[in-house]
This record gives sequence, structure tokens and C-alpha cells, in this order.
Amino acid sequence: MASVTFGGKPVELLGNQVHVGDKAPDFSALDNELKEKTLNDYSGVRIIISVPSLDTGVCDAESRRFNEAASRLDGVTVITVSVDLPFAQKRWCGAAGLNDAVTLSDHRDLSFGEAYGVVLEGLRLLARAVFVVDSSDQVVYTEYVNEVTYHPDYQSAIEAAEKAK
Repeated sequence: MASVTFGGKPVELLGNQVHVGDKAPDFSALDNELKEKTLNDYSGVRIIISVPSLDTGVCDAESRRFNEAASRLDGVTVITVSVDLPFAQKRWCGAAGLNDAVTLSDHRDLSFGEAYGVVLEGLRLLARAVFVVDSSDQVVYTEYVNEVTYHPDYQSAIEAAEKAK
């Protein structure tokens, strides 16, 4: 099992870690309208970000930054996944002025978290991670952020998305 730190304390990650070159695992999560969504509901290049909760400063800033960057890249969709309830995600999108942002809730069964190896053991939260998936569902970039409260490497993920187009 892999591990990260959360507030400086080690936490094991549950699920299957994803690596560059892997076929992106499918998953099931709920959108803001409580509709089930899977990886295949989105096409083109996808930047999938896993965050503990949109109600925290780092997660809020990360989601905004990736959505802003994607707005300048044709054919790139940002998918933010957390265990926040769909109602909270919808509220966040409205408050952030990102009504078209894709947020998915993994609260129901941790399908995404287990498929991508980002479930924080004992916390029922997702670790901070970034995955870039190309239009053929190939993983072309991964980052499991070592300390959950830190920001990811935005530039490297965005460059990977640009190259995957």
C-alpha cells in the first residue's frame, strides 16, 4: 500500500494506484443532479482531480485554477472528484461562479477512490491527486501529492493535458 501524509501524519491509501501508460479505470460517481456518471460520460482529454473537500482553501483554489486553465484549452474537461455530497458540490460551483464545472461525488461507494488508489484509510476522504487521461482513455500523467494539504504541480499537469490533445 502507498501512503501520504495528512497534516504531517502518515495515512495509507486504499485502492489501486494508477500509473502512466495504464488504461484509465472506469468508475461510478454522482453529479450535482444525482445522476450516475462514469469516465465514459466525458470525452476528449480529461484532467481528473481528486480532492478531500471543496470546502477547504487548497481544494477550492485547486479546482478553480484547473478549471480556469482548461477554459483556455479546447477539448479538455476538468473533473473534480470528492466525497462531498452532490448538494454541497452544487453549492460550491454556484459560489465559485463555475456553474459549468464538472464535480462528481464519490460519497456513495468510493468507486473512484478505490479505482484510482486515493481513499485515505480510516477517514472516508480522498487524497489529493491529479490524473490526465487522453481521448483514448490512456493515463498520460499522474501525481499523488505527498502531503494532502499541499497544492499539486499545476504546470506539469496542464502541460501533459496540452500534449495529450
